[in-house]
This record gives sequence, structure tokens and C-alpha cells, in this order.
Amino acid sequence: MSDNIKEQQHAVTKDGELQTDKVEQTIDRISDDKKDKILQDFEEFKKYLHNRIKIGESIGLGEEQLAKVAEKVAGYLAANEEPRNSEEKLLQELWKVGDQDQRHKLAHLLVRLAQNS
Repeated sequence: MSDNIKEQQHAVTKDGELQTDKVEQTIDRISDDKKDKILQDFEEFKKYLHNRIKIGESIGLGEEQLAKVAEKVAGYLAANEEPRNSEEKLLQELWKVGDQDQRHKLAHLLVRLAQNS
């Protein structure tokens, strides 16, 4: 597969440009088994987010860009995945009742939570 095609499949280009419209495609490529492992346990979920945030930071993404990705991920999970534990259920309920600004703030909080994990 050419580098150009590989790059088109990722939400962040090698130039560090964030393409939030590709976040859902990136999530869809995660196998069901891996997705289940990540979502089954909240600590595992935070660890997964922590690792992804570290990668984002290493390529120069700032907190606002990370929060935009977190917002896309949270929206995807709220719409497409059933919560597998009480923490995820709470996050889903908060997401559903929040307006756009509140969801964005919640995404910032999720980034900070994962950074401190």
C-alpha cells in the first residue's frame, strides 16, 4: 500500500494535520475483539486513550486538537456502542444531555483524565 493511501486512512496526516472527519473511519478499523477489550474495563479504556494522547502529543497536537478528536470519539461511542460498565454509562448519559459546548468541555476533561492515567 502506498504511503499516500496509508495516510488517507488516518485522522492525522504525517504533517500533523488533524482530519476529524476521518476519526470514525479509524475507529471502524479496530477489530471487534480489540474494541471489546478496550471498552470492557474503564481502566483499560483510559489506558488506551492515554496511549493515543501520547502519540498525538508526540506529533505536536495540542489540547484543543486532542479534545476535538476526543469529542469525535465520544460522539461515535455514544451513537454506536453500548456502555460496558457504569463509568461508560455515566459518560454516555452526560453526553446525551449536554449541548455542543458542554460536550466539548467534557471532551477536554476526558483528555485531561487520560493524560493523568
